Amino acid sequence: MKKISMLSLLLLIAVLLTACGFPQDERAGNQVPYEDQLLTVQNAVNQYRDETGGLLPIKTRDMEIDQYIKYPIDFSKIVPQYTAEIPSNAFETGGVFQYVLVDVEENPTVKLVDLKAAEAIRSVNVRKSANGGQAPIAEILADNVYKFNHKAMGFSEEPTVVSPYSDRNLPMVITGSGDVYVDYAMDLFTALQEYEGELKPGQDIRFILYEDFPVLPAYSLPYTINEDNEPIFLEE
Repeated sequence: MKKISMLSLLLLIAVLLTACGFPQDERAGNQVPYEDQLLTVQNAVNQYRDETGGLLPIKTRDMEIDQYIKYPIDFSKIVPQYTAEIPSNAFETGGVFQYVLVDVEENPTVKLVDLKAAEAIRSVNVRKSANGGQAPIAEILADNVYKFNHKAMGFSEEPTVVSPYSDRNLPMVITGSGDVYVDYAMDLFTALQEYEGELKPGQDIRFILYEDFPVLPAYSLPYTINEDNEPIFLEE
């Protein structure tokens, strides 16, 4: 049997990567929320804030946008003056994370948004558009929150998002206005079993997922607790 040349082997790997849906420049390291990279960006943000009289290195976004993606970091304002380079896992360098700030008024803190969730939502929106902008409803979950009929939309399996907290396959839901969101109810149920703080009905409880974790539950609806301390969608 003839030996496979190095060039042929590289071409074979490239074909396999393309077939699996991954860009050839994607690496496992681009998908890991490295603590040292977060700390480096946090230090750069702090220095920028100190030297500009309290300004933050963020891009301008519509104030009505999802609170977790409202304040994306503008790396052009901190690279290279405050940090040498943009993190390898950042969207700007081919990674899967958007670096953002939360708690901008009191304690601006660097967190991450997993953009794979946005891509999963986009795939549902594509099918919805092909269906005349409508999503067939399979079940009513709460006021104005629905489970959509994925088979009627052309999906062979229910589309899901891998949780950054538990590696579960999380389902997606849709509202009456047609907006698609990730459903974090399963992760919140687990987190509530371990949470030792005080929570009140009507309070958005999503913070318990990211208090001690770098990734935010972006592209989700707010949740609160019921009388049994279980997560439910927070109604407006």
